[in-house]
Amino acid sequence: MKDKVGFIGLGLIGGSIAKAIRQYHPTYEIVAFDKNKETLALATQESVIDVAATTIDDNFRNCSYIFLCAPVSYNTAYLKQVAKYLEKECILTDVGSVKTNIHNEVAALGLGSHFIGGHPMAGSEKSGYPNSKAMLIENAYFVLTPCAETKQENLDRYAAFVQQLGAIPVILEAHQHDYITGTISHLPHIIAASLVNFVRDNDTKEELMKNLAAGGFKDITRIASSSPTMWQHICVKNKENISQILANYIETLQQAKALVDQGDEQGLYQLFDTSRNYRNSLPSTSAGPIKKTFAVYCDIIDEAGGIATIATILASNNLNIKNIGIVHNREFEEGVLRIEFYDENSSNKAALLLQKYRYIVYER
Repeated sequence: MKDKVGFIGLGLIGGSIAKAIRQYHPTYEIVAFDKNKETLALATQESVIDVAATTIDDNFRNCSYIFLCAPVSYNTAYLKQVAKYLEKECILTDVGSVKTNIHNEVAALGLGSHFIGGHPMAGSEKSGYPNSKAMLIENAYFVLTPCAETKQENLDRYAAFVQQLGAIPVILEAHQHDYITGTISHLPHIIAASLVNFVRDNDTKEELMKNLAAGGFKDITRIASSSPTMWQHICVKNKENISQILANYIETLQQAKALVDQGDEQGLYQLFDTSRNYRNSLPSTSAGPIKKTFAVYCDIIDEAGGIATIATILASNNLNIKNIGIVHNREFEEGVLRIEFYDENSSNKAALLLQKYRYIVYER
């Protein structure tokens, strides 16, 4: 009997995992339920799933894995519905970025021997199945949160499965996971959303702030375009951790304000120097919850065909361009060409290639 995997919810993350399974395990049978019938139709048309289930029913029997990929508040509700279809060796998992609540519900339902929490720390500011892709979880940390009843062999099997999909498994305890993600994922989303709203509320009548917002502002607020429903659910389910983390961060902001108020030159330098050094020490191997972009910036000759020449150089060396455009902001003395690639290797090759052709390439 061939392996079978079930999905409850087929949005950005669920769809990406399903596509990764189809890519690396083309013979697996994939069954999916989603409230959005158009999503199921598209996934069937693309041959990502074999069975489009209109309800959670017998189609989910005999699964090796069942992934709960709905918003975190809904995943706990789906536990009761899926419980009757769990075979002895089936691993039940989820992809939510909050773990304590679902672990508590699993314990109350006596499903601890089946459940291993999962959280692929990858994503996009875009949501929904149409934006899913197999490579989304590639090189991303995939956190696994086992229960007390989890057998080591099942944890090892799930970790190996995650690796086969191109992700990097990390084992954490549920409470520890929620505090960590609250700090490095949930807090940045709240900051980004608050910052965007702050600019909106304080903009001029002519919307000068909005129109003059350059690359730096857009970079740090890009995640504010994420699904409001998803982040509403996350903040409710992880409210204790997020509240404490926000309190600590507000204190940090007050300390920064004091440095500005006092004109403390040494303190301000220290603020920016330590943050720069720590930021530069962050590993670049994981896709992370805030997707990394791979881009090269270079000067171009101000003449007709300048962009076409660069594009031809890159294309002739089999480098695929994801996006290309001219950037004008204070980070560069004059406008430069920004060329975005699909992966870090292509970005590095492009930089060396353009330097070989005497182009000035900037590092960021």
